[in-house]
Amino acid sequence: MNPNPVGWFEIYVQDIDRARIFYETVLEVTLEAMDFPGIEMFTFPMDHTAPGAGGAILKVPDVPSGGGGTMVYFSCEDCATEAARADASGGDIVQAKMQIGEHGFICVVKDPDGNVFGLHSMQ
Repeated sequence: MNPNPVGWFEIYVQDIDRARIFYETVLEVTLEAMDFPGIEMFTFPMDHTAPGAGGAILKVPDVPSGGGGTMVYFSCEDCATEAARADASGGDIVQAKMQIGEHGFICVVKDPDGNVFGLHSMQ
């Protein structure tokens, strides 16, 4: 198994345009439309030569968004900054910035579709 075992992630949403704007604003990235029959999909920026996972937001007919059993953490410089942008962009802060020992800091936020995700930083 590779050192980074996650190869892909998907975040299911109900309003793809709102979700795209939310994630682009919070993470300060540009998502790219991906042509996939029957599914509306925007991918997060990916570098296929670097370690880590790629992923996308998707609107799939009859697939609900919201709470589930998997947590995706986005890496960032200072997780409190992205958490504040999430709050200002229609999301909610579930867990404010907290230290996780020598492994840095995390915040947990919820997007407007009810999906919960984490933010991780070393400062």
